[in-house]
Amino acid sequence: MKAITGDSRCLVIAEVAQAHDGSLGAAHAYIDAAARAGAGAVKFQTHIAAAESSPAEPWRVKFSPQDSTRYGYWQRMEFTEEQWAALRAHAEQRGLIFLSSPFSLEAAELLRRVGVRAWKIASGEVNNTQLFDFIAATRMPVLLSTGMSRLAEIDRAVERVRAAGCPLAVLQCTTAYPCPEEKIGLNLLPFFRRRYGCETGLSDHSGKIYPGLAAVVLGAAVVEVHVTFSRECFGPDVPASLTIAELGTLVEGVRFLEKSLASPVDKDAAAAEMETLRGIFTKSVVARVDLPAGAVLAAAHLGLRKPGNGIPGDRLPELIGRRLRRPLRAGEFLSESDLYESVISPAVA
Repeated sequence: MKAITGDSRCLVIAEVAQAHDGSLGAAHAYIDAAARAGAGAVKFQTHIAAAESSPAEPWRVKFSPQDSTRYGYWQRMEFTEEQWAALRAHAEQRGLIFLSSPFSLEAAELLRRVGVRAWKIASGEVNNTQLFDFIAATRMPVLLSTGMSRLAEIDRAVERVRAAGCPLAVLQCTTAYPCPEEKIGLNLLPFFRRRYGCETGLSDHSGKIYPGLAAVVLGAAVVEVHVTFSRECFGPDVPASLTIAELGTLVEGVRFLEKSLASPVDKDAAAAEMETLRGIFTKSVVARVDLPAGAVLAAAHLGLRKPGNGIPGDRLPELIGRRLRRPLRAGEFLSESDLYESVISPAVA
């Protein structure tokens, strides 16, 4: 996204989310891994349990034998402001854009003090007017996720962001972990681009590299994927995540496709540049059998052989009926100087 990166390349975001499982050391290790893989940004989630949740919050999936409640899990995922600042500094030192999704007004205020380059709004926060008003007032770029949102909700959110003058990218997202291929929703990237006249992207939960690559072909300005050190790791998002090696492959593919898409090929000009190769791989007309001088050429007399630096193979039909000036041995290439100009009809021959 140009408003964040300063260039037109697709921003590949490594979404750590809760993959650190509350370990500050693991969070820092993910920053190093994302940088080595070539990501453009690393993203976390900033949870302040008391500001966003309550002990009554149900589990989406009861995955943790360590945490008796969802509220307790969010508490264990919290970092202090100083720890978040250290993560931001580490990310920037590794050449990464530091991002984190706020899940409360207090989390957004904390991140504003820590320093983020843009806001990622999770789809569950689309109706959080407090959060939107705070974010809008910063005039910073917004990445708007749409995973659980109806179109009318997205329309209202886009209007609020636009009214504040914030640069915007709308990200197609399906809230499924992992997301099956039939629910990825790649069709929505051009739809959102037409509907809102803004950049679009994909926040992918498939655990595969393919949707991100397809999104780039469809013009995505942002591709966000969850990451994990291994699919043997603990955590609710592991099945929907890419390994660090897969993240590297995705980034490589994104850059490959960008260069390809930005380099249109003129077929005639390309062929002209390959005249030497054309001579090697195409074929020329040869005598299939020994032919005497004066012979009138018939189809059975001629064949095609490499290289293509003689009479081109596609001219073979027009040689039928031409008379030879000299004898040819089987396999010998024909040239124009070997032939009389006039064509003799089969009846005359």
